[in-house]
Amino acid sequence: MRKSIDGLAQIVSRCMGMNPLSGQVFVFIGRRRDKAKLLVWDRHGFWVLYKRLERGRFTDPARLSAEGLAMSELLAWLDGIDLSRTRRLAPVAASVVG
Repeated sequence: MRKSIDGLAQIVSRCMGMNPLSGQVFVFIGRRRDKAKLLVWDRHGFWVLYKRLERGRFTDPARLSAEGLAMSELLAWLDGIDLSRTRRLAPVAASVVG
């Protein structure tokens, strides 16, 4: 959890093979799962958000990352809600607004 913006952006591009300028939110978790850093690019620069839990641990992010997360799910996860115990609504495949 010692990396700053440039170090995190290098991890995203070199290790993950993704573009850190894409606008996606990249989440990094500490080894003990009590710290999280989020890296995101907006139109003018990078944001880094850091959260340290004083008690407890974040749930296992591996199950969540496979499917991708909505921003509301990410915020719930950061708030300590175990998303593996929740049920998602089925996505709607809409092609036309009527």
